Amino acid sequence: MTPDLVVCGLGPAGRALAHRGLERGLTVTVVDPLPDRPWTATYAAWADELPDWLAPEVVAATVRRPMAWGVRAHHLDRAYVVLDTARLRDSLRLAGAQVIADRAVDITGDSVTLASGTPLTAGRVIDARGVARSPTRAEQTAYGLILDAERCVGLEPLFMDWRPDHGAPPDAPRSFLYAVPLGGGRMLLEETCLAGRPALAGVELRERLRHRLRSRGIRLTGTEPVERVRFPVQGGRPNHHTFGAAGGFLHPATGYSVAAALAAADTVAAGQDVWPTSARAVYHLRAAGLRALLALPPTDIPLFFDTFFTLSPAAQRAYLSGRTDLHGTLAAMRSLFTALPWPLRRRVAAATLGIPVHSRGS
Repeated sequence: MTPDLVVCGLGPAGRALAHRGLERGLTVTVVDPLPDRPWTATYAAWADELPDWLAPEVVAATVRRPMAWGVRAHHLDRAYVVLDTARLRDSLRLAGAQVIADRAVDITGDSVTLASGTPLTAGRVIDARGVARSPTRAEQTAYGLILDAERCVGLEPLFMDWRPDHGAPPDAPRSFLYAVPLGGGRMLLEETCLAGRPALAGVELRERLRHRLRSRGIRLTGTEPVERVRFPVQGGRPNHHTFGAAGGFLHPATGYSVAAALAAADTVAAGQDVWPTSARAVYHLRAAGLRALLALPPTDIPLFFDTFFTLSPAAQRAYLSGRTDLHGTLAAMRSLFTALPWPLRRRVAAATLGIPVHSRGS
C-alpha cells in the first residue's frame, strides 16, 4: 500500500512531522539510517513558541526572565524553557509508522530512492534531513560543559553573555557564554560562536570557556560531560517538500529551529501551506540580518546586541519568533537600525543590501 506520507530524517523536525501525521490518521513511513539513535544536543525555546499539543513533561527547566549581556545587563521579559531531550524524543511517538533504517539519496515530491536502491512512492515525501555542511555556509559552533548546579552558585541563567572575560584578544572573532539549567540539579555552560564563515573551532571555544569560568571562580575537575555543537545556519530551502532546518525553519541569527518546526508540524502534516508570502519575506529579511551580523567587526558585536535588547519585548519577539510576522519583523529591524550608532548603521546597511563585506566569526 502506498503511504500517505514518507518522512526522510528523524531529528526533532522529522519525528514531529511523522508523529503529527500519525495523530491525524495518515499512513506514515519514516526513513533514517539510525532511526533509534538518541538525541545528544540540548534544545531550548521561548515558552510561548511551543504548540499546545506538546506534552508538558518535555520541559526540563523554565527560566522566567533570562539575562542577556552586551556591554550591560538586560533581563528579558519572556519565559525561556530548556527541553528534556530524551522525553521530547519519546513523546513524539511513532507507533503505527513503517520505520526503514536506510538513507534517502534522491527525493522528489512523491518518491524517494534509498541508498539500498529501494524506491518508495507516497502521497507526499518530505525531506527533513537537515542541512549539509559546506565551506560556503556560515555555521554555528559551541563547546559546553555540564556541571552540578551548586558549583555555579551566583551565575544567573544567561541567554547570551558577550562580556570579554574569555581571554581572547579584543579584535578576535567574538563568542558568548550561554548558561541554562537542564533540570535534575545540572547546568549547561556553553561558549558559542553565533555565526561564522568559518566559525570558531571547538578547541578555541573550549579554551575560552575554561578561561571564562576560571575568571568567574568556577572550578573544573576535567570529568564534566561535554556537549559539542556544529551546524550550518544557511542552506535551507523553503518549499512544500522540505521541513525543519532543511526547509528554512532555522533562524539564522540564533540557530534555533526546533520550536518553529514543532509549531508547524500539524500544518505540514495536514498538507497546508506554511510558506505564505509573508513567511517567505521574513525568511529573506532574516538572511539579510545574518549578512549584517557576519559583517560586523568583532568589537561592535556586544554593542549591536546591547541595542537589540533595548528594543521592546514585542519587537524582540517579532524578530526572534515571528516566522510569518512581516510587519513586526520590519518594525523590529527598523527600530534596531535607527537605534544603532552611525558607524554600525552604515556597516549594517551595506551588508543588508548585499554590498560585499568581509565575513567574520560572531
